[in-house]
Amino acid sequence: MSPSAQAPAGHQLIDLLHLGRAGVIGTWRVGPVIIDPGPASCLERLLPALAQDPPAAIALTHIHLDHAGATGSLLSRFPQLEVWVHERGAPHMADPSRLLASAQRLYGSRMQELWGEMLPVPAERIRVLKGGETVHGMQVAYTPGHASHHVSYLHLPSRWAFTGDVAGVRMAGSGVLAPTPPPDIDLPAWRRSLELVEAWHPSTLAVTHFGAYADVQAHLAALRANLQELERMAGELDQEQFARAVRERVAASGDQQAPGAYAQAVDPAQSYAGLRRYLDRAAERG
Repeated sequence: MSPSAQAPAGHQLIDLLHLGRAGVIGTWRVGPVIIDPGPASCLERLLPALAQDPPAAIALTHIHLDHAGATGSLLSRFPQLEVWVHERGAPHMADPSRLLASAQRLYGSRMQELWGEMLPVPAERIRVLKGGETVHGMQVAYTPGHASHHVSYLHLPSRWAFTGDVAGVRMAGSGVLAPTPPPDIDLPAWRRSLELVEAWHPSTLAVTHFGAYADVQAHLAALRANLQELERMAGELDQEQFARAVRERVAASGDQQAPGAYAQAVDPAQSYAGLRRYLDRAAERG
């Protein structure tokens, strides 16, 4: 696969240095728009990058804490900001109590260290998306699969696609890995979303975890293959075996930094849990 793509003028990747590690969570800035500001635990890294030129909007691909947790905190500092979010995610930004309770069950005592405080977003500052809109030069598509409220953005002038997690996790020099945490993994929907992203004919895929890649066809083909592989593994292996197989796959890249970075971005145990939930529900439906 090709190396990372060079960002055009007006596109900036801000490495949030999550837990002090480079290349795990990135915030994209495209002109006045911030795409996925990351968790509030990284605000000290993000705020200086925004202070000189305050943004006008936060475009959320989805509301998971590693992507959206800092949103409310940023609105308290930048009174002109509006938030774009899919209609299924919007209620949870206005009242994040259920989202936080779910995350607490997953992360327990590490919640504050990992994600910091998530503040509610005033409803009047939310622009609710359905998919199909064009806002500030960004075409919006509803792209569920990783999350039922996931959207992606195509920046029309550059043809860069900002895909959150639906185009997978990829650290430079390593392969593509699908993040499949609970609660609402939907593999058929995910595959349809990849077809939609592909139909945009983007010049580059810009992913939160981590970077931008111009080898779009190879990237998407690798992700499709990984989704199929992970689905098979979750059906055949227990959690410990699944996690070990994922770690071995990442280590096989030969990049010494990859295992730690991938484990921080994609917890194999959570990926197993999300896939097992999907498989069990699919079995119940027959």
